[in-house]
Amino acid sequence: MIDEELLKILACPFCKADVALKDGKIVCLKCARKYPIKDGIPVMLIEEAECDETKDKK
Repeated sequence: MIDEELLKILACPFCKADVALKDGKIVCLKCARKYPIKDGIPVMLIEEAECDETKDKK
């Protein structure tokens, strides 16, 4: 699905943290935003991400 080398260089555009592939989405390991993969291409746009609003509140 997503090349491991590509996954290693990707970072969350919101918080700049590392990401991982989980359940067919790119998931930020810090803020937990989930970025979709469309036609094999990660869509790393903040406005396209699914996010847990409770994690954003400090």
